[in-house]
Amino acid sequence: MVIMRFPPRIRPFAMAVLCAGTACTPALAAPALMPQPVRYQPQGSALPLAGGVQVQWQGVRSPLLERAVARFGQRLAALSARPAVAGAPAGLVLRINCQHPDPDMLSVRMREHYQLRTGPDGATLVADGPAGVLRGLATLLQLVEPGEAGPMLDGAEIDDSPRFAWRGLLVDVSRHFMSPAALERQLDMMELTKFNVLHLHLSDGQGFRVESRVYPRLQQVASHGQYYTQQQVRDLVASAADRGIRVVPEFDVPGHSYAMLLAYPQYAAQPVTTPLDPKRVVRAALDPTNPDTYVFLTRLYHEMAGLFPDAYFHVGGDEVRPDEWTANPRISASMQQHGYAGAPALQAAFTRRVLAIVAHEGKTMMGWDELLDAPTPPGIVIEPWRGSRYTAQATAAGHPVVVSAGYYLDLLLPAADHYRVDPLDPLGNGLPPDQVAAAHAPALASFALDPAASMTTAQDGLVLGAEAALWTEIVSEEMLDARLWPRAAALAERFWSPATVRDEAALDRRLPVVQAELEVLGNRAAADRHRMMARLAPDGVAPLATLLAVTTPVRNYALNHVFGPGHVAATSTPPALDRVADIATPDSFQATAFMRDVAAYVGGQRDLAASLRARLEIWRDNDTRLRQVVATRPALREALPASGQLAELATVGLYALDGTLAAHQVQVDAVLQTAQAQFAASASMLAVRTNPQPAGDLLQAITPGIAGLVQGHM
Repeated sequence: MVIMRFPPRIRPFAMAVLCAGTACTPALAAPALMPQPVRYQPQGSALPLAGGVQVQWQGVRSPLLERAVARFGQRLAALSARPAVAGAPAGLVLRINCQHPDPDMLSVRMREHYQLRTGPDGATLVADGPAGVLRGLATLLQLVEPGEAGPMLDGAEIDDSPRFAWRGLLVDVSRHFMSPAALERQLDMMELTKFNVLHLHLSDGQGFRVESRVYPRLQQVASHGQYYTQQQVRDLVASAADRGIRVVPEFDVPGHSYAMLLAYPQYAAQPVTTPLDPKRVVRAALDPTNPDTYVFLTRLYHEMAGLFPDAYFHVGGDEVRPDEWTANPRISASMQQHGYAGAPALQAAFTRRVLAIVAHEGKTMMGWDELLDAPTPPGIVIEPWRGSRYTAQATAAGHPVVVSAGYYLDLLLPAADHYRVDPLDPLGNGLPPDQVAAAHAPALASFALDPAASMTTAQDGLVLGAEAALWTEIVSEEMLDARLWPRAAALAERFWSPATVRDEAALDRRLPVVQAELEVLGNRAAADRHRMMARLAPDGVAPLATLLAVTTPVRNYALNHVFGPGHVAATSTPPALDRVADIATPDSFQATAFMRDVAAYVGGQRDLAASLRARLEIWRDNDTRLRQVVATRPALREALPASGQLAELATVGLYALDGTLAAHQVQVDAVLQTAQAQFAASASMLAVRTNPQPAGDLLQAITPGIAGLVQGHM
């Protein structure tokens, strides 16, 4: 038995995000575990955390596990904030028994099951393999809670294993480049929430992001100076492996290839010219009838496969514009010569050629659900993104599946909307087909639900898991953490925990606690948002923060302004991303706490009246404070309509508390109807097509709470 010791560091456990105005969310009856374990049993008294960690090893011990325990010691010190006392014994005895070395580590078969027991004698962690140790340590950190006499480790017995083997997070680094440091930070967050796949979208119209020594123009021309060196890729892959996380690369072909073709235009289906053509950025495609195209891909994929050791290799295959091929007379003639009836048939032939290239590298090919538009070779892993119906279609054809439909974080939906979509539900995500038909929106037809879609037990077994996806057309590195977390943590639970874990009210209570812990442990969401606010209003951060704490951005790509009224053309030049709406987050903890308190107040808990009034008065009076700031900060001017609307909603809430609703009925109705109509304007991609969005692209998150107050006093 070997003992290792780690001294704690002083760092406060920041719980301020739990506070909503003048009221603070009540303490949870149980620790805020996320993902929730398969079995959790509280075990009486908690253990005070007064020092560092004493580790007692049993079974397998390896450098990977030693590094994991070192990270755990540092994180525990950060959460407990206990100063080291010279000569004092360690505060936590941690016994680790890794029972097997696991030859399937870093595969879809790796052993992640663990058992954890904590109590007055410390903690005992028994795991089937190294990955199980990593997952158990993440849970152990979540058992740390603040107590009256200092931080405590809750007593518990836990038996836990994942529902799905593939629990991924997709980060698009082509549209906006994310530095190695930013990605390393996400790996830490993923380890803490039990994700095990980082899917990197590395090439698209806006940039090719990996150094190629075979085709150096890819970084010289196609990266616009922002790319990962091969050593940086190796370092990232190694860091991920240390955390039990696989890295799956995606190099999208034949569409989404403008950057690649800017560097090597001889493989393009249509001419690629400079300077950058905004219309071509999203349309350019490879020429599948050119034999040299396959030579290019063979050499490129061989080089990239050597950098990314994972068994899976994603080739995209989505959103190919047919006229990229049919408008080229030579390609059209080749299609006729070979009997290809249309673009899907030509893409199917291309897919077969690419499959052979990927298979030659010993990899399993992945692609988006558009590959199903024509007969697709077996064995390809399909990633449905347009709707849950493609999960049913792909598995019915015998394809393994990784689901991202329902989990697109760039839609800016609140966590609960994603959380209620189950990967195995063929009706879980999609647009109502009758509404799509009535809207005469052919481009959205593929997003419609199929009411007849169903899944058998055998089909369920083909679903490897799911991925939360963040596309970054309007996400800078400074916005990355806030756009991912804490919503990604909610999806980590959806992918790990039993399907029966579905309590959205419990999710709402745990999310702020989990986010607070993540921020203590390195997440930069709050810090980066504060910096963005300070740039916009260095002398008025407080009133801006008050507004943004209870407003959220418009949804379903309304913020992009590319689909609906007043849309803007796609562009290869990234937008500035310095607007107020860019700082707003999809979940408002303060609004959620307010709604919870309103429900309790209306239900008879009248002692909440003072707290509700205090918050409403702050929101009502904030408009005056913000307008004083705008006088010298014109960049904030577009936030004034939302600020005024917040004041109006708060005033309506005060009318309800004062019992004067009847005297202001016309005003009350108008204020609520306007706020509710703004939510409806971005409630779906269909709604976004035809409805103008509110000024400043901000929604009033307290609207349901105000409506509840009004209803309760009618």
